Amino acid sequence: MKELIEYLAKALVDNPDEVQVSEVTGDQTSVLELKVAKEDLGKVIGKQGRSARAMRTILSAAATKLKKRTVLEIIE
Repeated sequence: MKELIEYLAKALVDNPDEVQVSEVTGDQTSVLELKVAKEDLGKVIGKQGRSARAMRTILSAAATKLKKRTVLEIIE
């Protein structure tokens, strides 16, 4: 999951070296925290949040296939 979000985020931003994804695992849910450079934040979120929503949809589909629950948090 972590690699999937990292791959998608690096494809969207201008500074792929500054993309960081950390995973916080709980009992039932794991949370992926995505950090990007400040100037790339708008590119990751997209117009009206469309890029972020698309990334969350892909993550949800992949997590469902593995029978897990995963949440994506975009950190400023």
